[in-house]
Amino acid sequence: MTVPANTDSVTLLSQRLCALRAERAEVLVDALIAPSGDLADRATNVEASIRVHLLDERIAALELQVDELRRLPHTDGVVSVGDVVTLDLGDGDETYLVGPVEQAFAGADTVTPLSPLGRAIVGASVGDTVTYDPRPGVTMTVTIRSAGQPAPAV
Repeated sequence: MTVPANTDSVTLLSQRLCALRAERAEVLVDALIAPSGDLADRATNVEASIRVHLLDERIAALELQVDELRRLPHTDGVVSVGDVVTLDLGDGDETYLVGPVEQAFAGADTVTPLSPLGRAIVGASVGDTVTYDPRPGVTMTVTIRSAGQPAPAV
């Protein structure tokens, strides 16, 4: 699977924000039910309240990530967060978005910047071959074929 053409992190994460906000609205309906009935009924209300709180935290974190992606500078030919990168991991070229894990939840093949592969490629130049340790005792190499901002979606 590859990243579709014209996919960019900001658009993808903005769509993810809309989905999380819609999910929050649905869960909020359950949380606003008056606590009545037996303990099992009230437990459902508490669970919904906790779920709303967790969604609020994810939404806030995602809003910060979108804002940060909009402000990050980009240098042509150097892998940056928000870039579409083509990598050769040894089995041919594969394309990924470099960015937060929420992109993966949105369906895009993602390399997170803090993963072993992400730490190896962010800041590296196109054409570089870098090594990374996906787990202790295993070292792999990857060649960066291309990196850059995708064309704006039409």
